[in-house]
Amino acid sequence: MADDSIAVVDLDRCQPDRCSYECANFCPPNRTGKECIVTRGDYYEEDEPYDGGPDQIRISEEVCLGETCGICVEKCPFDAIEIINLPTELQDDPVHRYGENSFALYGLPVPESGSVTGILGPNGIGKTTAVRALAGEMVPNLGNHDEEASWEAVLDRFRGTELQNYVERVRGDDVTIARKPQYVDQIPKQFDGVTRDLLDSTDERGALDDYVERLNIAPVMDQPLDTLSGGELQRVALAATLARDRDFYFLDEISPYLDIGQRVTAARLIQELAEDEDRAVLVVEHDLAILDLLADTLHVAYGEPGAYGVITDPKSVRNGINEYLKGYLSNENMRIRPNEITFQEHAPRETTKGASLIDYPDLSKSYGDGEFSLDVEGGTIFQSEVLGIVGPNGIGKSTLAKMFAGSLAPDEGELDFHLDIAYKPQYIEIDQPMRVDAFLASITDDFGSSYWKTEVANPLQLEQIMERNLDDLSGGERQRVAIAACLSEDADLYVMDEPSAHLDVEQRVQATSAIRRYAENHDATVMVIDHDIYMIDLLADRLMVFDGEPADHGHAAKPQEMRAGMNDFLADLDITFRRDERTQRPRINKPGSQLDSQQKRDGEYYYAP
Repeated sequence: MADDSIAVVDLDRCQPDRCSYECANFCPPNRTGKECIVTRGDYYEEDEPYDGGPDQIRISEEVCLGETCGICVEKCPFDAIEIINLPTELQDDPVHRYGENSFALYGLPVPESGSVTGILGPNGIGKTTAVRALAGEMVPNLGNHDEEASWEAVLDRFRGTELQNYVERVRGDDVTIARKPQYVDQIPKQFDGVTRDLLDSTDERGALDDYVERLNIAPVMDQPLDTLSGGELQRVALAATLARDRDFYFLDEISPYLDIGQRVTAARLIQELAEDEDRAVLVVEHDLAILDLLADTLHVAYGEPGAYGVITDPKSVRNGINEYLKGYLSNENMRIRPNEITFQEHAPRETTKGASLIDYPDLSKSYGDGEFSLDVEGGTIFQSEVLGIVGPNGIGKSTLAKMFAGSLAPDEGELDFHLDIAYKPQYIEIDQPMRVDAFLASITDDFGSSYWKTEVANPLQLEQIMERNLDDLSGGERQRVAIAACLSEDADLYVMDEPSAHLDVEQRVQATSAIRRYAENHDATVMVIDHDIYMIDLLADRLMVFDGEPADHGHAAKPQEMRAGMNDFLADLDITFRRDERTQRPRINKPGSQLDSQQKRDGEYYYAP
């Protein structure tokens, strides 16, 4: 195989007890007597350590013919093999490779004191590996996975680059790190106690009181962590991370479960930490509007998830996001996606009202004296429309979804429209070791049909996880399965609560496309509750806006046209959006800027017409 190709074997998918070694039997080099594809037990010495089981395969990258052959890829019944031609622009060896036929990472981001560095790219592309290296938690092996790695070799590799000084500090154990995890729902499993106990243990800079106030954590300070919502856990995790006194802060997705106002507040706190405290901050974020507002420089990550990842040199944030959406990186002369992600035809979408699906009356729901209450203005939901639902957290959006889904009865007003409703909840609880394919097959008789694959499975990228157990999936994988399960039901109304959570940008676009196409092709109506303005911008025909006092009282206005609805929503948050001149993507105006002030005076918070 050429030096610019790699072979990757997914050991979780390689199942030699269920196949006949078709990969080895049909391999052209094997058929000429060469040892290209062999079992690991036959290749390694008895006392020699290696990854995987003795009956799983090992592919010799020296003997393999490369992607021009690809017979083993086609013959493997479990899609466990990838033969990949790497971009010719990659001049260097990997920064790290986990082992033979394993994931390889090329390039590292450059943390800079006093600034926020962003990373934009799909899940499974090596962002966490890069951070572990920058934190000194692992020594990059520079692709030599069978040799002992050393920081001296790493320093030689990056000598004369922007990373040299940083690597020297890491080698000398002179870098401390604070990390906010991606999946905040795991925090109660790792820390037993109330919120105050956790936050007090992290207050190393004396900044905790300010974070508690600005992130509105005070109401939950004395609550057990295992009783907090996802949004509350996200804010607690952010405060706990920023309050530490460290050199390097790594924040893995700050937006899930936060409403847009909370996301903007979080972005401002992070910027203040970097600028005022002269700290290096690295952020992985899939909400492009927030990443655009937050970061000073941006690295784009691309490659094949689970196989290899490349982290580019730093770019300006605007150019980096625009190139990522275009699918072509100009400096690298690299196409990373066949199609451009565009926004021109969606802002706001021209609404064509169909027949009425639901005419619902004024509704109200109270959880008791002194508890949260919700009032809903009566309105109409049309067939084949996607209705976006926006508003702060704790304002009653999920309460409305549950009332429409029939799992919660209103105190006043009656919902008697007798519709079949499919509901995807905000928090996805999975407590059964059932396989993904068996779970989805239990929902629809169309499972496995060409129609179902085209409309649901392929856009949501489910093929690679069909044989996995539900309780082994990551948060993003669970989200995609939950969306597929909702769309697979035979229903009149599909209610989806925060489908963007834990999905990367590519997956959000694919999920948006799947939801939109399903509504149009099946005369189905979809209600989508989400805080990602990009997703709402691409998806919704009309908007239902919630306001009020979070955790106390909520009010839902009747559905309205997108521009009117977004103007109401953003005015309440005191945030204005503009469109990027090149890509037409939504961008948050800098507070107090000339454009921000002008749009507020004109009452046009959702782009100037």
